[in-house]
Amino acid sequence: MNYFKKLGTVNLLMLILCAVIILVAEYLFLTGDQMHGLFVGLWAPTLLGVMIYLKLVDHGSK
Repeated sequence: MNYFKKLGTVNLLMLILCAVIILVAEYLFLTGDQMHGLFVGLWAPTLLGVMIYLKLVDHGSK
């Protein structure tokens, strides 16, 4: 539980959102809508990249 406190609620919610996006992308891909599955699947790494960027900007200002 200490790890979740250290992670923070916003980061935890973003990671949960990434997991949901990946599950939706897999569902779309496996049900035959492959192009939409690939498109939605690219949202998760983009969101993680934005999270990392914002963390670096915040760390650099301190």
